[in-house]
Amino acid sequence: MKDHNFYKSISNTLFMAFISVPITLFSSLLIAMLLNFKVKGINYYRTIYYLPAVIPGVASALLWTWMLNPDFGLVNIFLRWVGLPDPAWLLDPRFTKPSLILMGLWGSGAGSLIFLAALQGVPQTYYEAAQVDGANWWYRFWKITVPALSPIILFQLIMGLIGAFQIFTESYILAGGKSGNALGGPGQSLLFYAVNLYQEAFMNLKMGYASALAWILFIIVMMITLLVLKTSKRWVYYGGE
Repeated sequence: MKDHNFYKSISNTLFMAFISVPITLFSSLLIAMLLNFKVKGINYYRTIYYLPAVIPGVASALLWTWMLNPDFGLVNIFLRWVGLPDPAWLLDPRFTKPSLILMGLWGSGAGSLIFLAALQGVPQTYYEAAQVDGANWWYRFWKITVPALSPIILFQLIMGLIGAFQIFTESYILAGGKSGNALGGPGQSLLFYAVNLYQEAFMNLKMGYASALAWILFIIVMMITLLVLKTSKRWVYYGGE
């Protein structure tokens, strides 16, 4: 309880869990709704959006290290072209975690695929009946699409939260690996819980302390999962009920 790195890693991880996960969920659902339209060449669009999800984490992190380079990265080149500020993404503690969120949005194709499969299972008669009653697109989305997808949203939310507490590869690569004391990145803004656990176990060789960290991680994830499952009774709708 007196370790500064413990609290820093917890705060960084909670930021990713409660900020990045909802953003990724929303973007996955939005992409799935776009990919659900019946337009020419839709299968090619679905393949293109899904491809980033199959790229290994190390390769993806290395790619984004180049893209977010403050001098010649494609992201900053585009920002300069449109007249917007071009931050030092991986060098500024204020933008390191937004960089990871960008990476997560780029690889949200797997979640979009699950949402797309669920969208195609929603009966069209619901939408036709709502249109006959004069419901607009927002009402149809909020009263038909969201309740129909609520079990999938619950699944994606739980898996996303568990994954957020296990962030390691992207942080390890973006922070420069074992180069000196840079494992947590600038200002230790990339020191996530799994990274801190790895550092204590395999760099500081404190296996007992790392085991205690692992048990605390298990308890935190279990409590958050149980809390989400408990509250899901209020907003998750199952058609058979």
